[in-house]
Amino acid sequence: MKTAFSRKCESHGFSLIEVMIVVVIIGILATLAYPRMQRYLVSSRQTEARTNLMAIYSAQKIYYASNRKYADSLNQLGVEVAKEGDGALYSYSLDADNTSYTATASGNIDDDDTIDSWTIDQEKNLINVENDVIN
Repeated sequence: MKTAFSRKCESHGFSLIEVMIVVVIIGILATLAYPRMQRYLVSSRQTEARTNLMAIYSAQKIYYASNRKYADSLNQLGVEVAKEGDGALYSYSLDADNTSYTATASGNIDDDDTIDSWTIDQEKNLINVENDVIN
């Protein structure tokens, strides 16, 4: 004959308290991990600007070798970058003369008031002028 104590020891599954403790622990871990994950996702969006500016740099080098001056518009370079309204996060501009140029990428990558801004020049100086990830 089984006693109440032996039946209690044979029960299977988790008690409500045990499940609640696990849920609380998962909630705490998620709360701690979310800001870091969000920062990582936003910083990965900056890859678009860096990649497109490097493409503009390469195209400018080719244009300069052929014309002995830098192009002053993206159309002259033949570089197609997605427009900000077409799913791209950044808009691009180009300021150039015969001996130098600066290409700029600007965009709001995390829907706050700060604009993320990158530049590259003829010396391949890729600079994050305004970093939207840390601001």
